[in-house]
Amino acid sequence: MKIFKSIILSLVCLLGLAGLASCSDEPDSKYYYTFTGEMMSDYIANHSQYSDFDSIIVRAGLTDLLSTYGHYTCFLPNNDAFNVFFKNNGYTSVNQISDSLCNIIARTHLINNMYSTLEMSDGTLATPNMYGRYLQITHGLDNDSNSVIVINRSAHIYQKEQDDSVENGIVQPINEVLTTSNSTLADIMEQNPNISLFCEALKATGLRDSIMPIIDNKYDASKYSDYHYVSDFWHEVATPPDSKKYGFTCFTETNAVYSKYGIYNLKDLYNKACGIYDQMYPDDVNKEGHSFDHLTDSVNPLRRFIEYHILNRDVTGWNYLTPREIHSGIVQGAIGIKTDLMNPEDWYETMLPHTMMNFQQLTVRKYQGAGTIGQRYINRRYDDTYHIEGTYIYPTIEDQYTQDAPNGRYFYISDIVAFDDQTQNIVDNRRIRMDFSTIFPEVMTNGIRLNGDPTKDDNSSVADDTHKYGRNYWFPKGYLKDVNFSGSCYLVYRRPHWNFWSYEGDEWNLFGDYDITFKLPPVPYEGEWEVRLGFCALTTRGVAQIYFDNKPQGIPLDMRKFLNDASIMGTAFDEKVYTGMTDEEKAEDQKSLKNKGRYRGPYGGYHSDGSVINEFVTNPRTQRVVLCQVHIDPNKNHYLRIRCTSSSKLGNNNEFMLDYLELVPKSVYGVTTSGKMEDDL
Repeated sequence: MKIFKSIILSLVCLLGLAGLASCSDEPDSKYYYTFTGEMMSDYIANHSQYSDFDSIIVRAGLTDLLSTYGHYTCFLPNNDAFNVFFKNNGYTSVNQISDSLCNIIARTHLINNMYSTLEMSDGTLATPNMYGRYLQITHGLDNDSNSVIVINRSAHIYQKEQDDSVENGIVQPINEVLTTSNSTLADIMEQNPNISLFCEALKATGLRDSIMPIIDNKYDASKYSDYHYVSDFWHEVATPPDSKKYGFTCFTETNAVYSKYGIYNLKDLYNKACGIYDQMYPDDVNKEGHSFDHLTDSVNPLRRFIEYHILNRDVTGWNYLTPREIHSGIVQGAIGIKTDLMNPEDWYETMLPHTMMNFQQLTVRKYQGAGTIGQRYINRRYDDTYHIEGTYIYPTIEDQYTQDAPNGRYFYISDIVAFDDQTQNIVDNRRIRMDFSTIFPEVMTNGIRLNGDPTKDDNSSVADDTHKYGRNYWFPKGYLKDVNFSGSCYLVYRRPHWNFWSYEGDEWNLFGDYDITFKLPPVPYEGEWEVRLGFCALTTRGVAQIYFDNKPQGIPLDMRKFLNDASIMGTAFDEKVYTGMTDEEKAEDQKSLKNKGRYRGPYGGYHSDGSVINEFVTNPRTQRVVLCQVHIDPNKNHYLRIRCTSSSKLGNNNEFMLDYLELVPKSVYGVTTSGKMEDDL
């Protein structure tokens, strides 16, 4: 039966326009439920044109899995596709394929989630396949000029057969067998002649070895138990991550881009790097390591040039370089962000010490400039004062080359990117807002950030350990780099819910008698900075002392106090709706809160149930608090410490929320002119 019949279509839409994510490839057997209708295993076995894939499934030991309860998508190659695969790989039949390869092939074509073609937007699917790799989605034409979904820039879904439904999933017949490369990121990049000069520089600077790690085999998830907790009135469970993968993302100029600058060899590229980084690091110019003969030295300009092109995380797709999009009900764009007012953006640390890249999805038409709406850019700042277009990121590369590896991926970029004077003093000279999920690279590399279906809530009274709508995580000590615990501390990541009072729907929470220290993201230049924490106050939260570089900052932060608490704004908060205030009234409102070390939640952020937008700026719970105003040296690591000061278990085990962080230069927070204010986005 076709899924486009009205009842089936409605069911699929309810199962998640944003794409569901699961905790593992296979549900626990205690949740199996056998249906009487045609299961995915039956569908494959009952259609003779798929007999080769059926043999693959049997030998991989997955028949029972596909015969039971679940929500699966199968990208199903027919026998014609396998005949081409056999010929290209020196086989004559499926019987010659090893059991181990059968397992890889089977899992490459299966996803533990349901995806109709309506849910397949350009980028990567939110859930990896059962082999742990993310499938890339593009749109193209078949030989009959029909519009089709293309998988991994090669196979396409047959239009007339797409979205065929079974009791436990969706079948997407495809014209090719999907293949997976197990080569490392450095290896696949070296196979692409269009970026040969970048790869030569990667190797010459010693950075090739830095992006080789794939997985930490010392981490063993079986040593840790699930953690049950209550947040507000939600009874939930968090699991430890399944594994600890390493990942990297490279942004590479092609040889053609370099040629525009007269760069044709390694020495040319070194000279270009000197022209950029000698200005940024003048004290290193006369050091021995600066010379062309010492390209691996930490002060070498070419090494710095390449380092700035590499993120210390695997951003699993072009569409996840910025906050995840949702297209359901009134929400049409990045989750929890008013995309007509501000571009969805993220900041990520690069391998160049103490630097970050800014990534934006262009959505604000007023500041479109020469850019393209919906596309993504590096280090863009286009506003009333500056017209910096940024560097365009290409979603894909040529079909004949591999773009992703087990430990990362790479993207072409339209121009040279660098941590230069413009980046340091203009692009980065503004409020830097970072969702806490972007601060810790492991969270993105291991597919944890913004996982699941944000439009679906679990049962609030009983923790759902099936994780059918997504998964919450807790992190054992040592899992996250530059994070240190002491005391009985649980650090929990709660998956996104679009209706929660959380920026982008997700949040972090501390439970127990916690004492945690983590490295702050770097600031671009030396000076006075304000460090703010965005959170949602609840009566069930706790109290903690904040430290900057181990020095206490002010009095302990009580997360039970709303903005309309008598000690903050009192009844003045509710006297007039913020959106109805004049500019002068807004400025006075901000000044009043600023004197108390607080700010309203951002006007550009909201929560929604799909029918109504509720801005954080009007909610007394959602707020920003100034943790400290400090002088920051950008060439040193700085640390934030949070120590529970509750004498007993307050609320839900002293719960302390970490939603987002703001690093704000004095050029922004130091507004003193009457009637003027920091923008409220």
